[in-house]
Amino acid sequence: MTKTELLEVLRNGENSGVEFKRDVTDNRSLAQELVAFANLEGGRVLMGVDDDGTVAGISRANLEEWVMTTCRDKIRPEIIPYYELLRDVEPGKNVAVVQVVRGLDVHHVWHNNHRTYYIRVGSQSREASVEELARLFQQRGAFRLELRPVPGSSLADLDIRRLADYFGRVRQQPAPTATDEASWTQLLVNTEFLSREAEATPATVAGLLLFGLHPNRFLPQGGISAAAYAGTEKGYATQERASLRGPLTPLFGEAGLVENGLVEQAIEFVRRNTVTTASLEDGARRVERREYPDEAIREAVVNALVHRDYLLSATDIELSMYTDRLEVVSPGRLPNGITPERMRIGCRAARNQLIKDVMRDYNYLEHMGMGVPRKIIKCMLEHNGTAPDLVEEDEQFTVRLWKSKPAPAASQTY
Repeated sequence: MTKTELLEVLRNGENSGVEFKRDVTDNRSLAQELVAFANLEGGRVLMGVDDDGTVAGISRANLEEWVMTTCRDKIRPEIIPYYELLRDVEPGKNVAVVQVVRGLDVHHVWHNNHRTYYIRVGSQSREASVEELARLFQQRGAFRLELRPVPGSSLADLDIRRLADYFGRVRQQPAPTATDEASWTQLLVNTEFLSREAEATPATVAGLLLFGLHPNRFLPQGGISAAAYAGTEKGYATQERASLRGPLTPLFGEAGLVENGLVEQAIEFVRRNTVTTASLEDGARRVERREYPDEAIREAVVNALVHRDYLLSATDIELSMYTDRLEVVSPGRLPNGITPERMRIGCRAARNQLIKDVMRDYNYLEHMGMGVPRKIIKCMLEHNGTAPDLVEEDEQFTVRLWKSKPAPAASQTY
């Protein structure tokens, strides 16, 4: 960092990536700031600076050694920061820059044989709540919510019909008889749809979401709130509102589809609330055209169900239809470093790997992870020449499909 860059940072003040510290601070306080930065996106502690950005200068002898010792003794896993000393920022006053990057692990402060996890929230570093800590571990791949046992649930809360169809028809392997609870329990523990606990075998989050009889009894966030609005914005006037509930997977029998899963429910909702036009192709063959291609809708809904952050328990996936567009809004940010730009070229990452694998077994997902470019983008471009919007903001991810290509602006003559 140059002196000019430092002065600009000082003028802008503290933020999510910058903290000012006097060098007389104690090592626990410094460790707290560095841990909070490492658990977010990284950041800088400027030592020798007051909270208001005034340069106080460095007074501690052997500051670099003290910083490195703090990172080794007070932080777990240990952090090796980048250390830089800028001399004469003001006459006779030096400033030290201690910089850390985003950690591959979740870090904590180790003090008095006690660990404390911190996160950065705006310009403050604070202790992480239970939910925030779980999300940190989930983001680092050290914790999979989908495998967490759901208290109070059991084999009786799973749909044996769907499970028998999945193992027999989809996976082509023998399944126990409907009354053989011991064999079903062993099979489902081995496949992680049940969890073996000390005195019980509760269903996992994935087991309930995929095959639960009434998954929303335990996981109220496991559904879709659907609405078809009368205009281009949300309002009270709607063509239809529906709370779509049930397991993700469909049920098939000898005659075909017996019960819809959530994906089929969503597609049927869209079909009920869109216009289908018919035309003759080659003067003889009747061709029906929907306002949105089924494949694009299916992919958007499946992606939301598979990749959403189920730690966010207060909100459903939203399926919103307007007179000019359709939106699928998934709670939570994209997983594991994925961005909308990376999704457009087919970059793959899974927050809920087991759910993803099962939905892929049902052929809901592309095996190459190319659903967004091949199903959503390509289908919409072929359908009406529009490119879908992929937007991540405000702790949610939105896929937006446009009903038609905007008319070109009328030319003006003078």
